[in-house]
Amino acid sequence: MNLRPLYDRIIVKRLDQETKTASGIVLPDAAAEKPDQGEVLAVGQGKMLEDGKVRPLEVKVGDRVLFGKYSGQAVKVDGNEVLVMREEDVFAIVQK
Repeated sequence: MNLRPLYDRIIVKRLDQETKTASGIVLPDAAAEKPDQGEVLAVGQGKMLEDGKVRPLEVKVGDRVLFGKYSGQAVKVDGNEVLVMREEDVFAIVQK
């Protein structure tokens, strides 16, 4: 996948959600919620500030991030669905 996002945008691949509840009930794909975690695949150069300077992004390729269920724009690239979103749509970076 050759995508280079512009400015403060990032490319995120959603991580698979658990399809089994805590009590052991298996959920069908149609009933499962969209996962709200993903892995950052690509990042832009940074946010353009009003004074013309570019602030580097906090997230980097390989980070696992939390975001809102309906954040970003879903696009298909090479048969894979990825999200294009702004860094400000990310709530947190998951520490390993």
